[in-house]
Amino acid sequence: MQTSPQPLNSYGLSAQEQELQANLLPATERTRTENIRLVSDGLWTVPPTGESAREYLTDYVEEDGIRIATNMSDSTRYHAMANSEYPSGMTIDVPNVSLEAETVMPESLITSIQPHVQIPHAPDLPEYFAYALRVAGPLLAMGVNSPFLPPDLYDDVPDATVVSDAWMEHRIAIFESVLNAEDDSYPQKVCFPPDFASVEDAIDAVAEDHMIVPEKVTRGQRFDDRFAHFRHKHGSFWRWVRPVFDGATRSQANARIEFRPLPAQPTVRDAVAFQAVFAGLMESLPRREHPVRDLDWETAKDNFYAAMREGLDAEMTWITGEGETTDIDEIYGMLFEHARDGLELRGLSTEEARRYIRPLRERVDRRITPARWKYGYVRRRVQEGVPLAEAIWGMQSQYVREQEQTLIEGEFVDWLS
Repeated sequence: MQTSPQPLNSYGLSAQEQELQANLLPATERTRTENIRLVSDGLWTVPPTGESAREYLTDYVEEDGIRIATNMSDSTRYHAMANSEYPSGMTIDVPNVSLEAETVMPESLITSIQPHVQIPHAPDLPEYFAYALRVAGPLLAMGVNSPFLPPDLYDDVPDATVVSDAWMEHRIAIFESVLNAEDDSYPQKVCFPPDFASVEDAIDAVAEDHMIVPEKVTRGQRFDDRFAHFRHKHGSFWRWVRPVFDGATRSQANARIEFRPLPAQPTVRDAVAFQAVFAGLMESLPRREHPVRDLDWETAKDNFYAAMREGLDAEMTWITGEGETTDIDEIYGMLFEHARDGLELRGLSTEEARRYIRPLRERVDRRITPARWKYGYVRRRVQEGVPLAEAIWGMQSQYVREQEQTLIEGEFVDWLS
């Protein structure tokens, strides 16, 4: 589901939220007549009726040397990934899971939200991009939503081991291990990207990226069809934060930042909250010349993968005007303050800005995320002696029940009252 681009102001954010609600409501009503329920989640754990998750993810046919995943979309692009010269790993490499496939179908386990923010002036992209990398860890830590995989994918280890070793956002590692090459001589396709010194460096990074889906490119009448091969290369330029360059006409041509770390959220309002907070930060941090721009890139990367593993329990480093801090309340206090400042700079009232921020602020105040909610449920049930599969499926059923009443107009924190 994709929303229309809108100006960053109170009407634009409201329009995005209402567009999601306007499209999602009839979709849920229509599918309900077919005995189907739409669920917004970071990773599915219950396989289709009559199949195991392992069978569903690995089943394929081969004809004339071409491997076709049985359950994959008809999109040629996805099937080409399994038959490219680039040796994608096509494995899942997370604690206590061993899965190897002949296609990239295991990537279908995961879903995400991917907000785009347009840069006012393209030459300023490197500065905005640097800030986006440095907020990636803290934002991911609030959004984690995939601590468990389908139970039949786990190795033969004690249930308690699976629970104790679980990461809060397995989605990150799944995407990397399925699509990256296991051979270190090949560049990583999915990774935490480096800083760019100039907008030209960002363009070169896309142009020089390893081709994974070769295709005969056709040109249309759009302005950016002049760069059709570049646009095609960008289609497989997978980075957790990535630059985007396009435009149907010369006047519409733009440079954007696509922010990809965030999993799908329990409700529309939670998803829009992340969009608003990210946009607010991209407005405020560069404008205020916040010192976190000087946070070492390696530290920003460490923050990101720590957030993947531990969510809000991760130890992350931030920079204030007085130096480095790892205090979570100080980090998020400053982050929310700048998100509010950025939204107010775009014309939102203080009350409006706080309304968008509140669902995420409450997560931090309560030290709870969707992943931690799921994890707590499964851990309690396993400690009570319930088998892991039953505990995970029970958790998923409860998640769906809670979401049924809150998906369109509620918030995740409503589940906690």
